[in-house]
Amino acid sequence: MSGRLALYSGPARIAGKLGIAEPEQAWPPRYNVAPGTWITGIRRPVPEAGPVFDVLWWGFRPRWAGGDAPQPVNARAENLDSSRYFRGAFHHHRCLLPADGWYEWLPGEGGKQPWYFCREDREPLFLAGLWEPYADETACCALITEPARGLVRRIHGRMPILIDDSSLAAWLDPTLVTRGAIRGATHHLNVDHLVAWPVSPRVNSPTHEGPDLIEPLADSG
Repeated sequence: MSGRLALYSGPARIAGKLGIAEPEQAWPPRYNVAPGTWITGIRRPVPEAGPVFDVLWWGFRPRWAGGDAPQPVNARAENLDSSRYFRGAFHHHRCLLPADGWYEWLPGEGGKQPWYFCREDREPLFLAGLWEPYADETACCALITEPARGLVRRIHGRMPILIDDSSLAAWLDPTLVTRGAIRGATHHLNVDHLVAWPVSPRVNSPTHEGPDLIEPLADSG
């Protein structure tokens, strides 16, 4: 499960990666972005227009599902074509969720230890996501996960799909509507570009916030 993010890079830095306009309002730095909250996303709500920043509800529910239907925060990449819940969004409503890093938890004798993952060069990450219309002309989203690779595999069995910078526009391209076309046009970020370190368990509570949450533990080297 990938259920906690950090986004502290400003809009200009994120917008520059995609060559799109900055949002009208800058977002505050967030070091503990939790599911069930409004998060920053990039999508193409009008296929004929270019990508735009939007605020998305992190909890996915298709338009046809009832109000009591579940709102998963993750979608497994292996099931996107076979899942009625996610299939339509995978073909027509893909989005990007920018982040500076994300957290995973490693089980241990003393409980689960959180680890923070980010790019070695500290450039922003772009997580693959799906969106659907939500209430009052807003949208909801889920991030897509895959079996963990590289160093992530030592900490957790799954990880978010990270889209390489060269494939950001392709991932959002509304003309790509089949799994083969999408996979052929998009590439994952090389996991060798990632680094990770253990951080304070204070991040376990979504009420905690601040840059100290991503600092390495004093005894972690």
